[in-house]
Amino acid sequence: MSAGQMHPGMHPIDDGLVRRLIAGQFPQWAGLRVERWPSGGTVNAMYRLGDDMVVRLPLVRGGADDVSMEQQWLPRLAPHLPIRIPEVLGAGKPAEGYPWPWSVYRWLDGEHPEAGALSEPVLLAEELAAFVAAMRSLTLPAAPQAYRGGPVASLEAETRAAIEELRGIPQEDVDCDAVTAVWEQALRAPDWDGPAVWLHADLMPGNLLVDGGRLASVIDFGCMGVGDPACDLFPAWNLLPADAREVFREALDVDEPTWIRGRGRTLSQALIALPYYRKTNPAMAHNARHVIRAVLDEG
Repeated sequence: MSAGQMHPGMHPIDDGLVRRLIAGQFPQWAGLRVERWPSGGTVNAMYRLGDDMVVRLPLVRGGADDVSMEQQWLPRLAPHLPIRIPEVLGAGKPAEGYPWPWSVYRWLDGEHPEAGALSEPVLLAEELAAFVAAMRSLTLPAAPQAYRGGPVASLEAETRAAIEELRGIPQEDVDCDAVTAVWEQALRAPDWDGPAVWLHADLMPGNLLVDGGRLASVIDFGCMGVGDPACDLFPAWNLLPADAREVFREALDVDEPTWIRGRGRTLSQALIALPYYRKTNPAMAHNARHVIRAVLDEG
């Protein structure tokens, strides 16, 4: 992997490629402005298309399946959810040397929330809980398995490896013994034995849009599917302050084992992300540090 590149095997994408793809497959939009949109995302490139649309193209092979899944499932999910989600306007195909499917979506206004700078944290907690509850209530058949939706133990090897890697990065100042204790508590918690529920499975701040401090949209459903409900508790530690965290928990009526698994899953994601993205994606690394602090402060 070259310096500054997030992943190996990233496909080069530029304005010219996006213009050619649009002109070849959606000529009705060929004359619209194309502009790279800055994003802290890790798997897709985003381009504004005119004023009302956005083009989303996978950067790596692993993102291609996510695009296809969104094209299939987003129209089916949208009528059942209390908040706006991406609307697919065009399903692009490989062309012009670009090897994967891609999509054109309706543009959604808003800004990404930032932990520690929320203007309405309690209201946001309530709205996030309502979204998670609505996802859990879905009964759509033939659901895919959610990414990260399996047992906590499935994350063990990667989490332990990340902790050991962080031991070798003293400038990150991670209390590796303390995070190991939290992780081991999650491993001891009983696995989910109820029915698998629908999940977004990637409720990071970068996948949320707020307007006036209120939840406006949830985006990037590439990890969605069914699994352990603890997987959608991420905002409790990656975004919400302690008082709003309790509001979020109470609104979802989360039992203790599920809370412990959710905390462990959120911590695991942060521990894995920090050494991987610390030099290539400042937004992901910053949020990972926040999660580690929030989890350890919770005790």
